[in-house]
Amino acid sequence: MKNAFKLGFLGLALTVAFASCNNTEKKAEGATDSASALVDSAANTLDSAANKVDSAAQKVDSAATKVDSAATKK
Repeated sequence: MKNAFKLGFLGLALTVAFASCNNTEKKAEGATDSASALVDSAANTLDSAANKVDSAAQKVDSAATKVDSAATKK
């Protein structure tokens, strides 16, 4: 009788352990997807900022060219 009780309890413990490990894998996949989306969002933000800096640099270069052109006309 004691062995039957021990085997039943062992089976229950293994079932709970298996169920909790399986759920952890799904949570890890969700965390990976979330982290991936966050990294992609950060990369897009950096690209956008780089484009704005490049655009500002082009405007400064254009203004400098106009100033140089006006200075050579005098």
